[in-house]
Amino acid sequence: MKRFSPLDDPRLPARHEDYVQIYHPPASIPLGPIVIRATDRGLTWLAFSASSDITEHPNAITERCAEQLEAYFRGELTAFDLPLAPRGTEFQTRVWQALQAIPFGHTRSYRDIAVAVDAPLAVRAVGAANGRNPLSLIVPCHRVIGSNGKLTGYAGGVDRKRWLLEHERAKVETVSARQDFTLSVTSGATWGAT
Repeated sequence: MKRFSPLDDPRLPARHEDYVQIYHPPASIPLGPIVIRATDRGLTWLAFSASSDITEHPNAITERCAEQLEAYFRGELTAFDLPLAPRGTEFQTRVWQALQAIPFGHTRSYRDIAVAVDAPLAVRAVGAANGRNPLSLIVPCHRVIGSNGKLTGYAGGVDRKRWLLEHERAKVETVSARQDFTLSVTSGATWGAT
């Protein structure tokens, strides 16, 4: 299994091919700064940060992402349209693509995602891939909940997860018995070569 390199940590200085930008949500949004990292191919990292003491070096992709985040937080955007270039295994990428298929304002369980990626017994592996998602919000891992409908772990913290779901007015639902959840990516995002 491919592990994230320490260089993927947004708190470290950017590598020469990386572009970094800090997005500050409006003061009314209690989420804190968001680190956006990209290469010329696409976004590689988006995560909440405890600090905004990071050297910024933006590019067109990070700036477009910041604009779309602004629209998302204003309630004007329900799907991001950005080139994506996350680093991960083939299985992780399949899970992340399935996460993108969760509609705005809806939730799915880890089991639902496991079924969607044709690995119904790999619920824990799906949870691990969800936890390794390097593109928080863009690849909406906050929309995944426990089979019992409870909010489970989130790298940004369960309070942020709750806030995001309330912002999206998500209704808690699972689709284990339904066949309408597919891997089709509903957003305009494109996945670049990693």
